[in-house]
Amino acid sequence: MVEKIIEDIEKVIKEAKEGIKEVKDISSLEKWRVKFLGRKSLLTQLFSHLAHLPLEEKKFVGEKLNSAKNLLTQLYEETKSGIEKIETVYNLSFPGRKISIGKFHVITKVIDEIVKIFSKMGFGVAEGPEIETEYYNFTALNTPEEHPARDIWDTFYIEKEKGILLRTHTSPVQIRVMEKYPPPLKIIAPGKCFRRDAFDSSHSPVFHQIEGLMVDENIKFTHLKGVLSYFIQEFFKREIKVVFSPSYFPFTEPSAELSILCVICNGKGCSTCGNMGFLEILGCGMVHPNVFRNVGYDPDIYTGFAFGMGVERLAMLKYGIDDIRYFFLNDLKFLEQF
Repeated sequence: MVEKIIEDIEKVIKEAKEGIKEVKDISSLEKWRVKFLGRKSLLTQLFSHLAHLPLEEKKFVGEKLNSAKNLLTQLYEETKSGIEKIETVYNLSFPGRKISIGKFHVITKVIDEIVKIFSKMGFGVAEGPEIETEYYNFTALNTPEEHPARDIWDTFYIEKEKGILLRTHTSPVQIRVMEKYPPPLKIIAPGKCFRRDAFDSSHSPVFHQIEGLMVDENIKFTHLKGVLSYFIQEFFKREIKVVFSPSYFPFTEPSAELSILCVICNGKGCSTCGNMGFLEILGCGMVHPNVFRNVGYDPDIYTGFAFGMGVERLAMLKYGIDDIRYFFLNDLKFLEQF
């Protein structure tokens, strides 16, 4: 009888090993477990024979049965672990996870939109360094030595003694372009700027600006008005009244500020426009003759206009945003709206 039980144990082990090779998922593994380790399995039935065996034979057969059970249990656990690992990665019946799709930042979108509008008018795109010298940031742009903008309380200086600073506007790009290329020129220069401003609802020490420049023979203020008026209508997608008011900038003469009918209240007066009905959105003017002289252009032959606009300000007006800080706080609930 002992020989028959040992033979049956070996038969069960062999059949179990062959059967485990066909197991591919948890369902088939469970069937295998019931067949070879369940309450009604052949191995369990063999354990019932121990009661009829003498003590010495019972001890011998019991060790064989326990060894077989441990072996099959190990096969089961190893197979189960492997299947669970595979199904965790590849089981297509698992519910899908929502994939977050990246988007361009709203400021990037606005810059791209502005660039496209000016590209339709033949303007190219130019870039320049964010770390500048006093010469390009101020001197070449006809800014006097005593001008308050040069003060350390207004400008971020890296090395004051050497005149190294973070540019306060993108206007230095026009100097670099004019030094490199002869007229005619039509360029815009988008980029970051830096000023010692408080970080509040309407100011930021880091902001984006787009400089524009057009130089050729017989360029007049009417060309400037035409270009900017067209840009405003295209950017806001509707007819908007524009007003050019006299102003002052060291690098342009005459200078002007462009204001538009408030897009929030349509000129009725609100907190955004200070109840004036109009909003100032950019500065502009005819390039000062001294700027031309600094880059080697003859002001008796060439004239041109320049303008500079804050991207954040335009974005706030376009989308009705009342706090500039939203652009820099990386709040996905805000950014995903655009």
